[in-house]
Amino acid sequence: MPHFPETSIRTLVENLKKAHEIACHNTAVPEALQYYLQKAVDETRKLNFCSATPSINRTASSMDNHLTVPFSETETKINGEQLTCTREGQFHRMLVRMLGAKRVLAIGALKVPCLLAMAEVIPDDGSIIVYALQPYFGQSNQEAFDFSPHGNKIRTKTGPITDSLKELAAVGEDFDIIFIDADQKNPAESYRFVMENHLLRMDGLLCIENVLMKGWGYLENTADENVLDVKTLNQVINSDPHTEQVVLPVQGGLMLVRRSLMHIEQEDLPRGVMKDEVFEGHRGRRILDRLQLEGKVAYVTGGGQGIGRAFCHALGEAGAKVAVVDLVPAKAEAVACELSLKGIKSIAIAADITLPGDVQKMLDTILTKWGTVHIACNNAGINMNSPSEDTSLEEWDQTFNVNLRGLFLCCQAAGRIMLNQGYGKIINTASMASLIVPHPQKQLAYNASKAGVVKLTQTLGTEWIDRGVRVNCISPGIVDTPLIHSEELKPLVQRWLDDIPAGRLARVTDLQAAVIYLASEASDYMTGHNLVIEGGQSLW
Repeated sequence: MPHFPETSIRTLVENLKKAHEIACHNTAVPEALQYYLQKAVDETRKLNFCSATPSINRTASSMDNHLTVPFSETETKINGEQLTCTREGQFHRMLVRMLGAKRVLAIGALKVPCLLAMAEVIPDDGSIIVYALQPYFGQSNQEAFDFSPHGNKIRTKTGPITDSLKELAAVGEDFDIIFIDADQKNPAESYRFVMENHLLRMDGLLCIENVLMKGWGYLENTADENVLDVKTLNQVINSDPHTEQVVLPVQGGLMLVRRSLMHIEQEDLPRGVMKDEVFEGHRGRRILDRLQLEGKVAYVTGGGQGIGRAFCHALGEAGAKVAVVDLVPAKAEAVACELSLKGIKSIAIAADITLPGDVQKMLDTILTKWGTVHIACNNAGINMNSPSEDTSLEEWDQTFNVNLRGLFLCCQAAGRIMLNQGYGKIINTASMASLIVPHPQKQLAYNASKAGVVKLTQTLGTEWIDRGVRVNCISPGIVDTPLIHSEELKPLVQRWLDDIPAGRLARVTDLQAAVIYLASEASDYMTGHNLVIEGGQSLW
């Protein structure tokens, strides 16, 4: 097959540098011209940084498609393919981010900048495995991997690809993204093996590179083996009823392939296989889709710190718009800013939930901004420790005002909106103290108020479920927050750890999945439930 070289700019860069050197040694050249030549030379150094990827920023591809050398300001190798690689690197990096991929398999040669770009966004416990028929990584490539802090996530193996794939299948490996280079011998065999042996995860993405072969794949009369192999691959994929695909005009053509159940009819299924809502998903939605909160509006009281802040981030990451409510305006604004930086629609609201007027203003603000509220996360609470015989009426009233009165006001006000629209999720934060008497701290008012939260939740849960509103609560154990590390509480920490089978305090992130479950349609049949998350402490 004829080779189509990429447009090179190396000659342009070298000529520009020579022109600059000549100008600097010629007193007849105007200073302004010398100045602009210098600026042009400076700009060429930035060309190697177009990927916005640190490890790629330190590497540059050579003309052989695969060689990568450490970047040096004194010796920069720049050409058209390098720029293409870094742009491709950005594309590969985005694919990994979009899918949240942890494990990637590349069958055939994948350019080093693309590998490094993906490695940077793959979690530390993730990996990229590259299988190629022949060695194509030289010493300089290994230097590039060693130079990158993420190069250790990349593993390569050469030899018969089918044998390598069989080894993966034998140990039950699977991947979030699999790349297959169509420009190799018999790529259709690799495709069939991947799909038949489930090397690609259920919701994984298969990326077939070079499927267009720069137009050669569409020639009617050709005897080129590579072109014929690509044609065969395209035919195999297009005739597969279990997948859907799209071709993107990236380099030699990139086909994205995913599994699909859309075209499978009941009569085409093996005997005994049922195409029902378990198979297809409730209302056609798979379980992870049912946990999504796109289009939903939520608020979180006490959202400016600790558990409430974690709830705000979790709800926003699941797709909801989030109103961050806190007694301290600066705290609410800081968390709303965090959400905004992540692309989450959010607003900050200052409110004292013990005041009916503040609660109504909070909801009016949300209604004015977003038109409704679907998820009410009533999390604000306080705890003041004192022996029961010394508990003042002021401490009792203050604890109940926030933990129970304020929570009731929020439930009632939000519940009226939800009952009117026929749908809503109310999630209250109770405590493990509603089940046991935590010790050795003395906290009569707190324990009693949180027990009240559970009973309030159970009562509302039964009253409102037949009108579309579910009310549940979460009871965390002792949560590791900055308050726990205060000098006053430090002596108690070891005592608490001795009482927890899990051997550690709860983290706020331990509670995030629970709030998403209770806020989503996946929990539509649950109401009045107290979801306990305490590492087993209440069992001892």
